[in-house]
Amino acid sequence: MNNQESFKSKSSSPHCHGNEKKPLELYMFIDPLCPECWALEPIIKKLMIEYGRYFSIKHVLSGRLATLNMARKQNYESMADLWEKTASRTGMSCDGNLWLENPISSPHLASIAIKAAELQGRRAGIRFLRKLQEVLFLEKQNVSNLDILTKCAKTVGLDVDEFISDIHSESASRALQCDLKITSEMEVQEIPTLVFFNEHIEEEGIKITGNYPYEVYEQILEEMLMKKPERSVLPPLEVFLQYFKFVASQEIAVVYNLTVNEVEKEMKKLQLKQVVEQIPVKYGMFWKYNELNQP
Repeated sequence: MNNQESFKSKSSSPHCHGNEKKPLELYMFIDPLCPECWALEPIIKKLMIEYGRYFSIKHVLSGRLATLNMARKQNYESMADLWEKTASRTGMSCDGNLWLENPISSPHLASIAIKAAELQGRRAGIRFLRKLQEVLFLEKQNVSNLDILTKCAKTVGLDVDEFISDIHSESASRALQCDLKITSEMEVQEIPTLVFFNEHIEEEGIKITGNYPYEVYEQILEEMLMKKPERSVLPPLEVFLQYFKFVASQEIAVVYNLTVNEVEKEMKKLQLKQVVEQIPVKYGMFWKYNELNQP
């Protein structure tokens, strides 16, 4: 398997991320502006649903796109092209016109904002990251704008005053530096990169770079656990939608082992029952769970 390698030990900075009582720990190295990280979302959802009891997940911001802070206009066209190609290849829509119409001026601020959201709890951080990706990739909004970031925080239910205060705090800055240190110590050169560790800190982890078929990640879990993990039963589709609120046809297709056409037939039935609202995007379709019409 290309881009898979053994990795000797965890970061020497365990205080950066608290451990949970699960047999495996998954470090997920991402950059909020990376379309390949966005494209990995369906696989991560499926892994969490089917095998989430075996591992905890830590999002680590890698800072690989820091050079965009110095990007010149001629680089924006290549960024736009990369986004378009990723969207058409993976089925996870992202609109490259952002780089031509409303380019990101400060990727650093988006990363700091994610760490500020995480100060309100790990789940809060994950909700905020997802919302930031949605407004960036689907709505072409400039996530280096503090007003946009504040709206994201409000939408996902964060304490907005605390969030704004934390963006400018030493705590968020230290948390981001901590992530960059882990990235360096684990020699992560590309994103997305996943590093799997088991509970025996002296044993080797497995590092895998890039996006792979779902079966590859299942094989790694089996290898790390030294047994075949039991797959949890998938929830009913409506329960999935109620939990995640806003998902792509591609995400549903991956999680439920369906084709996108099969997904859209099912979703149109739910749309008729006013369970979901259809949200067309540049590539494919997203579906928004309709809280108001539910009992």
